[in-house]
Amino acid sequence: MRWRKLGKIFEPQQFALPNGCVDFAQSPQALVFEDFVRIYFSTRALDASNGKYLSHIAYVDMTKDFRDVIGVSTHGVIELGKLGCFDEHGIFPMNVLRHGDAVYGYTSGVNRRVSVPVDTAIGLAISRDQGRTFQRLGDGPVLAPSLFEPCIVADPFVKVVDGVFHMWYIFGTGWKKASEDAAPDRLYKIGHATSSDGIRWTKEEARQIIESRLGPDECQALPTVIEIDGRWHMWFCYRQTHDFRKNRDRSYRIGHAWSDDLKDWTRDDEQLAIEVSGDGWDSQMLCYPHVFECDGCVYLLYNGSEFGKRGFGMAVLELD
Repeated sequence: MRWRKLGKIFEPQQFALPNGCVDFAQSPQALVFEDFVRIYFSTRALDASNGKYLSHIAYVDMTKDFRDVIGVSTHGVIELGKLGCFDEHGIFPMNVLRHGDAVYGYTSGVNRRVSVPVDTAIGLAISRDQGRTFQRLGDGPVLAPSLFEPCIVADPFVKVVDGVFHMWYIFGTGWKKASEDAAPDRLYKIGHATSSDGIRWTKEEARQIIESRLGPDECQALPTVIEIDGRWHMWFCYRQTHDFRKNRDRSYRIGHAWSDDLKDWTRDDEQLAIEVSGDGWDSQMLCYPHVFECDGCVYLLYNGSEFGKRGFGMAVLELD
């Protein structure tokens, strides 16, 4: 199998997004309907009070051939958290899945800190109107930093298998400076938790389930899991800890792993990874993958250079 790139399919600057957002369509996540696909993403608005960004959730509805935009959300999909809550300063990303008559949205809530830029935790919001709007189950998170996962719990991907909720997510191992006077950079790995109801979760505390290829300080983010021909496949993005924002050789790439039991994973980047292009919108980095099935095909949504500032693209999985 191999990925065939279909190019960039959405650029946020071409549309009027809610909450005054203009740039960024990060971490695209698909919800498939009978005759269209809704793709959620995180976009940004400038906080005039301090000049910093606030991340909001929006969506675009596309035809199933992904060539045409039917419309974009003109309303707020989910409000930011209350004063002092874990998601006060943004939501990035939100993973969606159908459960009964509802749509569950697992959110990555962002809250600013003083000594480091942010911390994060994972919340749950539920939609009763087919994913048009979401309401929080409560003001707190369902998965958060803990004794051996001290910071940066985020990037949930949830799938129900044989009645059990599985969540793959990232947990921070700490913060690190490239030099004494440099800003701190976060370190994080991919972990796993299970639940009987999607609300109360049991972590495999601090168990790194995907081996590192770039050394112990490799950062791994945004896992996405799908079953293909009886085997589970995971895609995720990874990078160096420092100097990754503008250095092409240290920035995000997309990796791959497989499992036969959803417990033990074998990293195999060469088998089903996807590479940066020689030039163009995804020539500097590849990040924030999301894999889903639609009408018998397996698709990959992803962001390219500048962490998705100019939108997202797509690839389709083909037999070699």
